[in-house]
Amino acid sequence: MKTKKSNSLAIILSIIFIVLYIILAAKPLAKEYSFTPVWKIDTTAKTEEAPEATAIPFKLNQTAGYFSEDGKLLYAKPYPSKAAVSDSYYSLYNTSGTEIPIYEKNGELHAKIQASGFPFFENGNLFVFLTGGSSFAKYDTEGNQLWLYEGIFPITAFQSTKDFTAVGFADGKIKLFENESSSVIMTYEPAGSNYPIIIGIAVSNDGQYIASVSGQEQQRFVIAKNENNKSKIIYHEFLESDLTRRTQVYFTQDGKRVLYDCGTKLGIYDFEKDKAYSVKMNKQIISVEESENLIFLLGKAQNEYTVYLIEKTNVLEGSFTFSANNAFIETYNEALYVGKDSTISKISIERD
Repeated sequence: MKTKKSNSLAIILSIIFIVLYIILAAKPLAKEYSFTPVWKIDTTAKTEEAPEATAIPFKLNQTAGYFSEDGKLLYAKPYPSKAAVSDSYYSLYNTSGTEIPIYEKNGELHAKIQASGFPFFENGNLFVFLTGGSSFAKYDTEGNQLWLYEGIFPITAFQSTKDFTAVGFADGKIKLFENESSSVIMTYEPAGSNYPIIIGIAVSNDGQYIASVSGQEQQRFVIAKNENNKSKIIYHEFLESDLTRRTQVYFTQDGKRVLYDCGTKLGIYDFEKDKAYSVKMNKQIISVEESENLIFLLGKAQNEYTVYLIEKTNVLEGSFTFSANNAFIETYNEALYVGKDSTISKISIERD
């Protein structure tokens, strides 16, 4: 009889424990993001006039132009050779030419740059990479040269913010320029590898930090801090990869994190936590775009593309994959736009 009572008591206590555990320990399941197409336009279709619309730039499948938030194709121009596009201007050019035309969003000629090379728009700046690959110049949008840097070693990595430009070279050196004055305010070498080439670089908006991926044989990721125009390495990591291509390095707009492509994974360094995280990704990251709360990355492997979504938790929150010959991503007003061959789609993102 005692045994039966003991067993009954043990069963009751076990049931009470399980119920209490479920009540106290259970957590709601994390909500997942869903991706829903809102509209799709064809870049070969007839353009529409919308003077009040915000023009969003695109370059896709040998066509450059602009579209609107509500799905109007505002301007589209096929190009046979090369193109560079910004929010306000674009350029269609031939690298063997002696001048570079700058066009307005409606296709009207705005100015001409008397130079041979590759124009590059980024964060309100206009640069031209000059023939030879070791020199570049900064221009205004009227075609006037503001300053010139002439180097010896080929430029292998380049990134510009509104006020600063970071440049990496084939000899492993990094230079930080001030855009207004053209002054080189810091020069250093990450070093640590047998062959010291810089293959990826980014500078924070305030110019206080430069992040880079460098080297062959013992490739590594390095963050250097600008302390009175001298570099101080605050973090470094030897990478499993030994990439021979250019790689993406990206500071978030708030400056709290930096993302870097490691080949088979994405590295994320969190400044507030002073810690590096990694997210498995099996594609080369070719583009990074950011909205207020989310980061989107476009990965490519042959003709397969994947859009990855990372929230500000250093965790992969979602992704979707598609096949295409050409693709791009763009963000504007918290919306995601995806270009695929000759079409552009607006994607609505909701958390279920």
